[in-house]
Amino acid sequence: MKSTQLKLLDGMTYELIPLKNVHEQGEYLPKSSTISITCSPAKDIEATLELCESFLSKGHTTIPHFAARMVESEEHVAQIVKRIESLGIETVFIIGGDADQRGPFNDAPGLLRSFLDKNPKIKTVGIGSYPDGHPSIPESALAESLIKKQEMIYESNLNGYMATQMCFEAKTISSWLKNCREAGVTLPCHLGLPGVVDMKKLINISLRLGVGVSSRYLKKNRKSVFKLLSPRGYNPNKLIVPVSDYAEELDIAGIHCFTFNAVESTEAWRTKTMERLT
Repeated sequence: MKSTQLKLLDGMTYELIPLKNVHEQGEYLPKSSTISITCSPAKDIEATLELCESFLSKGHTTIPHFAARMVESEEHVAQIVKRIESLGIETVFIIGGDADQRGPFNDAPGLLRSFLDKNPKIKTVGIGSYPDGHPSIPESALAESLIKKQEMIYESNLNGYMATQMCFEAKTISSWLKNCREAGVTLPCHLGLPGVVDMKKLINISLRLGVGVSSRYLKKNRKSVFKLLSPRGYNPNKLIVPVSDYAEELDIAGIHCFTFNAVESTEAWRTKTMERLT
């Protein structure tokens, strides 16, 4: 459905990574974009918040990622809450993360509980989800965690959404999401979609993040990364088109675009696609 594709593309969230080229590539963002800024295991949460502050000053809406394993203490959680409130940030994204554990939190539910107990002045919480599964977490545990996080969000009278990890198979996403809905997951779904990034840039980012982090990421996203590196190339439309057919039925409400900081090429693709659809 063209109208659904247009709606998803028009409201796309751009995920950025705290790397040196983030400001240069940030210049290619449309005005008043919504940006999701990751926690880089090679840095710290302060680097994410500093980027949020910088992009807020340019008129964008920012969503900081907070990785449980990178949070150092309960006091650190309180400092994070104070900082986002001072910046006027209304949406946060809570994940477990790929970093080595630095404090008391090992997973997203644990950090989310601590975060919400401090009554942050926010409106929305985003969480991760796994249509393709996870190499070290059983399917049953993933499903249980999703319900647990949803309950915490709703009990706090907040809005929420789940953003999917990379998955290139529309049928896999559809089947997984149907199962989620049947199990009682009502959070709107944001489709995790890689942007347009060439092989050299992807490898370069991997090297910058460090071998340990990259190997853990590769283990978790092996099929997706190999798909991105395919000699035949990768076209985001091959996933958006079939997914749009059931987006309304299964409440796929947005796109969470993994730009890998390749904003220029990703935005060129988005603009061209929207022009073709209108």
